[in-house]
Amino acid sequence: MTRAAEEHRTVAGDFTDRVRAVRPGAWDNPAPCEGWVARDVVRHLVEWFPAFLKSGAGVELPQGPSVDDDPVTAWTVHSDGVQALLDDPATARKTLSNPHIGEVPLDEAVDRFYTADVFMHTWDLARATGQEERLDPARCARLLEGMLPLDDVLRKSGQYGPRVEVPESADVQTRMLAFIGRRP
Repeated sequence: MTRAAEEHRTVAGDFTDRVRAVRPGAWDNPAPCEGWVARDVVRHLVEWFPAFLKSGAGVELPQGPSVDDDPVTAWTVHSDGVQALLDDPATARKTLSNPHIGEVPLDEAVDRFYTADVFMHTWDLARATGQEERLDPARCARLLEGMLPLDDVLRKSGQYGPRVEVPESADVQTRMLAFIGRRP
């Protein structure tokens, strides 16, 4: 089993716990991402990544129901599909090609772009639905360390909001969230 497979299993497992714990009616609660509700956090993850995989590596993930109809099952089918991809030994020998990032080993691309996104959006879903918001501080530190040198590139991508100022003494989760434009 690869590091990318284990990382996804842990991160997606934490997100799955939050998805399953959403109370009826809370799917329409506002999320920290401007213009989104809790359901949109799941929609984002379920919708962008399959197209990324298909165009860059020819991989098709199984599709579940619409996030509007059943966000829990939509997420579970999607997450299980990503895990099966990462658990497949052949994945480590495949490459993802993208005009913005070049050619990257497929498992590394999943880890760097998707699993990291799931991790950050775990906080968004938790915040929107009144759940536990604490994230693994070691993962927060690794993500923040990796993103800091890419500040300009990330901002220009349109995928991150303006950086929020927080004291240098803030904990690593607060600093990571502020870096991606969240107000923790």
